[in-house]
Amino acid sequence: MLISVGRQIQKVAAIRWLLRAAWAYENDAVLAQTHNGVHFKNPVGLSAGFDKNIQLPPILKAIGFGFAETGSITAKPTIGNARPWFQRLIHTQSLIVHAGLANQGVVAIMSRLAAYPAKTFDDFVLNVSIAYTNDRTIKNDSQCIDDYIISARQVKKNKRASMITLNISCPNTYGGEPFTNPEKLDQLLSRIDELKLSEPVFLKMPSDLEWNEFDTMLRVASRHDVAGVTICNLTKSRDLVDPRDTTKELIRGGLSGVPVRNLSNELIKQTYAHYGQRFTIIGVGGVFTAADAYTKIKLGASLVELITGMIFFGPQRIGQINRELAQLVQNDGYRSIHDAIGAENK
Repeated sequence: MLISVGRQIQKVAAIRWLLRAAWAYENDAVLAQTHNGVHFKNPVGLSAGFDKNIQLPPILKAIGFGFAETGSITAKPTIGNARPWFQRLIHTQSLIVHAGLANQGVVAIMSRLAAYPAKTFDDFVLNVSIAYTNDRTIKNDSQCIDDYIISARQVKKNKRASMITLNISCPNTYGGEPFTNPEKLDQLLSRIDELKLSEPVFLKMPSDLEWNEFDTMLRVASRHDVAGVTICNLTKSRDLVDPRDTTKELIRGGLSGVPVRNLSNELIKQTYAHYGQRFTIIGVGGVFTAADAYTKIKLGASLVELITGMIFFGPQRIGQINRELAQLVQNDGYRSIHDAIGAENK
């Protein structure tokens, strides 16, 4: 429903202008940054899983996002998992997500992307997330890697994306998460290296690993052409579900929002402490307010992403976070948000 409404209203330039005037917040002096050759008007982005088929860049830009991680897209179209795909946990401030990488496939999506006016991506960074197709025809790791490569080549050919993220940690697929295994990750990244992508490559990291396992993955990534890591994906743990939400039958899937917040923050902290000079970090999980975003930034994230916060509090929350972030930065005596990155982790 939200996607359908957004697709319709973004067609009207006057509505996009009104939304930008009413909700978006700009402050280049404090919020703008450049990382890995990519310029961001502000550090607040949409996380993958909302705009699965890259249908909403004009309106995402209008409401004030500095960038959007779209997809995840796959080489072949897939209908995803059996519905329901989502369940809102009001008291937990979380969504259970079980979509299973439903998308229209890379060829159809890249065709749509090519039709957008080039100015759509002025001051708005497109980050395309790719994964392997979630169906039972993918039977082994080699086929999974080939699937990633097909999509990466198509995105490279399209030339609209400024970044590419390899989603190696979706918790809702038939084949599981094979590339959280260090040896298999090394095989995938070796093939990606061969493409000589001009777009910086990021890895979407899992949330439920202990630090020693997580660190092993980072050490593998550091040997390849990986610019950064997105920390982190959904959690499978139900330990933090508020008891008031368990009166409903919980669907299968991973949890977003508040249950991921501390997992994400701890992994950001450790990653920045050990790899802050090597990787750009995007922080995801439980970003509902400017304070949530600022905590991740001070722990070492250069950028943050959210979905659940927008779904719970509305699209006007994006501009509010940016406005209050600028104030938090200035209150701490920093000239720009870049100066605050890792400030509590040095």
